[in-house]
Amino acid sequence: MAVLLLLIYAAICVAIFRVLRVPLNKWTVTAAGIGGVAVVGGLLAGMNYNHPFTNDARLYFFTTPVIPQVKGRVVEVAVKPNVALKKGDPLFRIDPAPYQFVVEQKQAALAEAEQGVKQLKSSLDQTSAGLEKANAQLSLAQANYDRQNQLFQAKDIAQAALDTAQRNLDAARQTVAEAQAVEQRARLAFTSDIGGVNTTVARLSADLRDAQYDLDQTTVVAPTDGYVTQLFLRPGMMAASTPAMVFIHNDDRTFSASFPQTVVQRLRPGAEAEIAFDAIPGRVFRGKVEALIDAVSQGQLQASGTLLNPEDRAKSQGLASVNIDIVDDLSSYQLPAGTTAQVAVYSDHWAPVAAIRRILLRMKSWLKYVL
Repeated sequence: MAVLLLLIYAAICVAIFRVLRVPLNKWTVTAAGIGGVAVVGGLLAGMNYNHPFTNDARLYFFTTPVIPQVKGRVVEVAVKPNVALKKGDPLFRIDPAPYQFVVEQKQAALAEAEQGVKQLKSSLDQTSAGLEKANAQLSLAQANYDRQNQLFQAKDIAQAALDTAQRNLDAARQTVAEAQAVEQRARLAFTSDIGGVNTTVARLSADLRDAQYDLDQTTVVAPTDGYVTQLFLRPGMMAASTPAMVFIHNDDRTFSASFPQTVVQRLRPGAEAEIAFDAIPGRVFRGKVEALIDAVSQGQLQASGTLLNPEDRAKSQGLASVNIDIVDDLSSYQLPAGTTAQVAVYSDHWAPVAAIRRILLRMKSWLKYVL
């Protein structure tokens, strides 16, 4: 930037000395030199502070490392590199056979448990019938004891007959108690449920859903619209808990520029900006400052087992990041994700000097044809 201004000033001086025929002597040359330092230095100072410029701008994009949730041998790679994909399109498939076997085992166990519920119902019905029979026998024993007791009171039978009726009554009561216990156990086993579903059936159903989920995960699909590039995965490779490929999302791209901290006061949201992409020489696009990122990475602190060493952070003060909204339409240009650019931001201060910044930005954009 300074070189371009010096060259322009030198061209003006040559024109003055040659066209206007100003004599070359120590006074005129000294005046031209001092004037150059004053003019170029003043323009640079005012322009760099009030209309900041940076070469460090980039179109950032978001990626997702594709890590399969189940491991196994890759049997098919359905995706092609650099081909547009829709959300849900298959990327690759892992051998589903081991997971299919688990699903079939869980299905068999669930069917067995559901059949067991029917058996528990039958057992409950059987024990309930046994309890009714024991209650009937108890009623009969109680009636027999009461009749024997009346006869004993009337002196019509001996004590031995009453004792026999008493033992029969006690035995009937014991039988009822045992039948009640058996019936209660059968009832608890049958009515043990969660949300109206038998607990064993509910547990095995959850196991089956988990196994089915693992089986479904053997087909890995695209998380959003996007594409895969630099595809190295091949059938026969083992997929484990490491990224198998990198998925690039089509949406959520961010254009960001980094400026020195000395010009932060001029980077206001809404300020006009111009962008010259290295991939599009000779063109300058309009934009505006969207937001100044209110953080510098060198200032972040994280919990660790070591103390902060200020000397490590003093080596680099860090740049301030600014998100810029590109106003012009770029759809007609082939602009790779991650492409670099040069950005100039124009403030309301020293407005006439902004014209020089605009000219210099366009000159640097034109230079991209040869540099």
